[in-house]
Amino acid sequence: MDKNEQWLKWAVELQAIAQGGLFYGKDKFDIERYERIREISAEMISYKTEISADKVQNLFCSDVGYQTPKIDTRAAIFKDGKILLVQEANGTWSLPGGWCDVDISVEENTIKEVKEEAGLDVIVKRVIAVQDREKHNLPIYAYKVCKIFMQCEVTGGQFTTNIETTGFDYFEIDELPELAEEKNNKEQIEMCFNAMQSKKWEALFD
Repeated sequence: MDKNEQWLKWAVELQAIAQGGLFYGKDKFDIERYERIREISAEMISYKTEISADKVQNLFCSDVGYQTPKIDTRAAIFKDGKILLVQEANGTWSLPGGWCDVDISVEENTIKEVKEEAGLDVIVKRVIAVQDREKHNLPIYAYKVCKIFMQCEVTGGQFTTNIETTGFDYFEIDELPELAEEKNNKEQIEMCFNAMQSKKWEALFD
């Protein structure tokens, strides 16, 4: 890891220690110490990113209980040897997907995200990979993310206007548009192509 990013790992670790201590701690003086540690971790993030401390607190320090990674699902859909990408509002492209909702499964979330972003009905065929986001995507976030890539098959549907994407298209691996690198990069798209072309693909994991 770049030395300039080491501060982020320290801040994340401090936040995790504080969050666990606030949840399990009983002594009122320990609770005060954990609250201060949590504040320091937020101040570190705010200082380095120039994001307001209040916003950092809301994004980074609002969870309770033992800290676990967020889950992000991504759908790989193919047609005539090309992969489907949706266009974000900022013009970049990504595999359809997003944060997994707390009340549905990974499979259900994958299906839901494809419907919302591409308008298509799909069934999930297999898991391509389970990845630790910070080992593959930049920028590194102040919280852990587990990315799950699923190969899907279209059964129907059509694109409809929505607040997240402006459209979708299919691309060959050597003609990819500008990608939303924080969500998926060429390495990950190539991985999906390799899975599609393999009859005996075994899910990859970090």
